[in-house]
Amino acid sequence: MIAQQYSTGGAHFAFTDRWGGVSAAPYDRLNLGGAVGDDPEAVAANRARAAAALGPTAGPVVWMNQVHGADVAVVTGPWPGGEAAAVDGLVTAVPGVVLAVLTADCTPVLLADPVAGVAGAAHAGRPGLAADVVGATLTAMAELGADPARVVARTGPSVCGRCYEVPAALRDEVEALVPGTAATTTWGTPAIDIPAGVRSQLLARGVREVAASDICTLESADHFSYRRERVTGRLAGYVWTGGDRD
Repeated sequence: MIAQQYSTGGAHFAFTDRWGGVSAAPYDRLNLGGAVGDDPEAVAANRARAAAALGPTAGPVVWMNQVHGADVAVVTGPWPGGEAAAVDGLVTAVPGVVLAVLTADCTPVLLADPVAGVAGAAHAGRPGLAADVVGATLTAMAELGADPARVVARTGPSVCGRCYEVPAALRDEVEALVPGTAATTTWGTPAIDIPAGVRSQLLARGVREVAASDICTLESADHFSYRRERVTGRLAGYVWTGGDRD
């Protein structure tokens, strides 16, 4: 269910694992993705369970229709009509509104300026990292009053640089755009380290507090991994502001 949860100064972050839901194999059990072929009723039940587990400071959850780009939307609550926009970043200045990002190897990036009461969530796969969805999300947060120097960043479970094998040309292409992402797998082939790239982009934008998960989704049986399973569920990362300050 909610495998990791953190709160600091009125900013709240949470990440799920794959357990505690009602989905059947191959989505077992807490699949939160609505576009992977799972029973919609099971997904709705899983989302309701996860939302309830976030605690009393969490309000309505806002999802994205993620497309591996760098577009960011400002939201104040659930989407009118219920249809999520095709974006890979969300920001809000409304306390209690929970921003959610779905992943199954990509890096979920959760951001919050607890002083300004501004939160942001970004979906950073390889294309989004190269397109700088992280920087675009920080820019949108700044337009709502956030200061990068106050932003607290958390990145969740994702495929690590030791496991994300790619062709050498692709590794070099991404390294040219995001220095520090070039890596090598444990079996000696070219790889990309997405979490390292996200960290580099955050620090370059002035974010001082960046903490990354040590969980590799491909290596962990407790997490969904598209690269390992292909047909599988999706994890979620959640971020919001409001409630008691530490």
